[in-house]
Amino acid sequence: MKRFYKSVSVRQQGGHFAVMLDGRPVKTPGGEIMALRTPAPAEAVAAEWARQGTEIDLDAMRFTRLAYAAIDGAPRTAEIVTDVLKFGRSDLTCYRADAPPELVARQAQAWDVPLLWVRTRYGAALRAVTGMTFVEQPPEAIVALEQALVRRDVFALAPLHAATAILGSLVLALNLADGRLDAASAFAAAHVDEAFQAEKWGTDPEAKKRLDRLAADLASAEQFLRLL
Repeated sequence: MKRFYKSVSVRQQGGHFAVMLDGRPVKTPGGEIMALRTPAPAEAVAAEWARQGTEIDLDAMRFTRLAYAAIDGAPRTAEIVTDVLKFGRSDLTCYRADAPPELVARQAQAWDVPLLWVRTRYGAALRAVTGMTFVEQPPEAIVALEQALVRRDVFALAPLHAATAILGSLVLALNLADGRLDAASAFAAAHVDEAFQAEKWGTDPEAKKRLDRLAADLASAEQFLRLL
């Protein structure tokens, strides 16, 4: 899409901060005004629009896409919570290898502390097992995770949703949201198995390109969370 505006600004409207192009508010794909509840994320979104050249590259506008997801996702909050909760029901951190010993140790080092944090902070005592056969988690743990999600507003839920999908783990995403892990550490923890295999067999260039893109998306989700 061609750039169609000259100036970008942020204007307070009621209790929110709207991103403006040539004095007109940006609209989301759902037709809502791009208005965020605090100035910092609004300024970050505005900066993305200001950096665009003659062509608008929405794929590179990660804050904008997160803001779109938050605003247009507001009517579907319950559906989003359900989607995020699916990861907690079969969380990556709960399924461990039984061999080789080095991989077992790496998984424990990467996942034990985040699991303990979720148990301590939210009361979600998830079970970790050996093998990949699905294990039903305790109902009270799932309820605790659900409560950890529903107490967040749409602007916090959108980047958490994105982080959970990228990491394949609600446990790691909650640790990221709570500042217990940064994006790089969370991403490394989510890819312990892949890193172990890459050390032995090498890295596929296309796979690496995909991982680099996901890592950048996760870093933006973390930054968006910190700006709220």
